[in-house]
Amino acid sequence: MLKDADIGRYTLRYLDVGQGTPVVLIHGLAGDHSAWLAQVEALRANYRVIAFDNRGAGASTQVDEPVSTADLADDTLRLMDCLGVERAHVVGRSMGGAVAQHVALKAPERVLSLALCASFARLDPLGRRVLSNMREALEWRMSWADHARHSVQNFVSAGFFNRYPERVAKIEQLIGGETRLPACYIRQNAACQSHDTLPDLPAITQPALVMAGDSDPICSLAATAMLSEGLPNVRTEIFSQASHFFLMEQPEKFMALLGGWLDGQGGERRTNQ
Repeated sequence: MLKDADIGRYTLRYLDVGQGTPVVLIHGLAGDHSAWLAQVEALRANYRVIAFDNRGAGASTQVDEPVSTADLADDTLRLMDCLGVERAHVVGRSMGGAVAQHVALKAPERVLSLALCASFARLDPLGRRVLSNMREALEWRMSWADHARHSVQNFVSAGFFNRYPERVAKIEQLIGGETRLPACYIRQNAACQSHDTLPDLPAITQPALVMAGDSDPICSLAATAMLSEGLPNVRTEIFSQASHFFLMEQPEKFMALLGGWLDGQGGERRTNQ
């Protein structure tokens, strides 16, 4: 059952199910906690799973004000405080992975491991251009449906787009069904553009699993390499012929990797030299 937590000036809508070691799921720039529902169902039998709407998304507080990925990390830690979560595995997708990096930097003793999906420490020029274009499409049209129509091809590979038109249409409907203030998306888009933890990655010593799609224009292989090469204790998995939403393009592979990672509390991992 969804509940609300008051964290200072903001209220966060969250889902807290299952028992065991906590796993905190942080969604990306698009959508809300519902982006994780498949993972919540798969993990709740063995873990306490917490998924929530970031400030400015879903049913959480929406305010047109500047925000950074570090601010959203503070929100995450305050939610963990409210729920009595001392330590957790932290899983983030796209912007959520950027937020997760700040959680690990701000409170390393509270992070058991990180799983960073289609994420970045610093966007490359291609990623910046794609995010700028998606923001401008929303600013010009002020229509979530139009924004989705101009954005959906950035989230899935060409093969998936051409092979599964009905599944692409559902993704477009999800994006186009947003109810959040456009200003909150625009502010968080800017937060992604300014996010830069690249110099700080060596301080993140927790085991980290980095996953990326080889056809992702938002978090490209160049951005993935910067992230992986900067983390001192990392395992990197590339999804072939998949893009930003590789979680939806190849769900079985993704859940096998994530479940195995969590079950092994880091599993077998490579240490950068």
